[in-house]
This record gives sequence, structure tokens and C-alpha cells, in this order.
Amino acid sequence: MPEVSTDHLDEQQVQLLAEMCILIDENDHKIGADTKKNCHLNENIDKGLLHRAFSVFLFNTENKLLLQQRSSAKITFPDCFTNTCCSHPLSHPLELEENNAIGVRRAAQRRLKAELGIPMEQVTPEEIQYLTRIHYKAKSDGIWGEHEIDYILFVQKDVSLNPDPNEIQSHCYVTQKELKQLLDKASRDEVKITPWFKLIAETFLFKWWDNLHNLNKFIDHEKIHRM
Repeated sequence: MPEVSTDHLDEQQVQLLAEMCILIDENDHKIGADTKKNCHLNENIDKGLLHRAFSVFLFNTENKLLLQQRSSAKITFPDCFTNTCCSHPLSHPLELEENNAIGVRRAAQRRLKAELGIPMEQVTPEEIQYLTRIHYKAKSDGIWGEHEIDYILFVQKDVSLNPDPNEIQSHCYVTQKELKQLLDKASRDEVKITPWFKLIAETFLFKWWDNLHNLNKFIDHEKIHRM
């Protein structure tokens, strides 16, 4: 694996690079584990290294979507607006369990607490709905990038928030109209959005959003959407 200096990066974010992500093949079968650092180096991604991830879309009872703006300390895609929470299940037994994606849903609960300060009891794994998976690849800069099979997770609940400023610099609830305005701004390079959020917003998101109380018809645990 290549040696890349992290001396200039945020200390708290560098510590997270030692976490062990779940390595998978293109059909989402587990083949091993490697550090978050190695999983996010373009040099390894270009050789095919692929890991499991998730994206949470949390809506309040007014049907507004919670967005976050990633902090400037983030190593990949700093300062970008994105969906509620995006992260990785870790390679340990609770988050490796695959039955109905329970391990991924436990990881989502953990990261909603870590990033947004949502108390664990406010969003349980049972309240997180797993819709489908997408496979995408994107470079953040010349060194760092993403190559993930991303589990799409939906939650609708009113929650209390206490974001970690090392993870998130701002957050807001948006209507569909407000999100479309944000996407328009991003298309003019007035704001930055993450590539996975752009892909999901341009394909599936608004259709799902229109059916928050009838999402079962969109559940597809067989197909992996290649983006």
C-alpha cells in the first residue's frame, strides 16, 4: 500500500483513518478488511479496492430532509453539502452482520450519534429502512477518493441535534423546492455537493421523497445500481 503523509491533516480526522472498513467485491460479498485510509486512497481505488458504505436520508414529520455541510476538516469532500449522514460500517461482528442489513443499520445509528449528536435511543436500527444499494466511484482530489457500494437508508422522525463541529459545519432541513435550488446553485459552482448525493438526487431521491409513507414498493435488496 502506498505511503501518504497525513501530517497536514486534521488530527481528529486522521485518527479515524485507522478504522477498519469492510472490503467487498462488486457483488457486495465480504472479502476482507482494510483501514479507512487505504480504502480512500485513489492509488488503491484505481486497483479496484471497494468497500461497504451507507447514506442516511432523515426526514422530519414535516417531510423535510436534513442536510449537512461537511466540515473543512474532512479529508474527503470537505465543505460539501450532502445528505443527512454518510459513513461506513466497520469490520467488527455487530456491523458485519448481514441479515436484512442489520449491521449497516447499526453503523448508521452509531454515526448519527457521532456526527449529528442524535441520541441512540431516538433512532434505533429497527426504525431505519434499507431501500437499495448503489455502486459509485469519485475522486475528491489527487490523493483521496471514494469507491463504495452504498446502502440507501431512510428514516422519518423528529430528532434532537447536537452536531460535532469537527464533522459538520452547518445543517438545515429543506423542502424539495429548497433542495432543487441548492442543486441549481451547485450546477453553477456556487456551492459544492458530494458526488454521491448529486447522483442520488438526480436519479431516485425525489421519487422516494414523494412516497415517504409508501416506500415498500421501492425496496430492492437484489439489485446494485451501478452509477
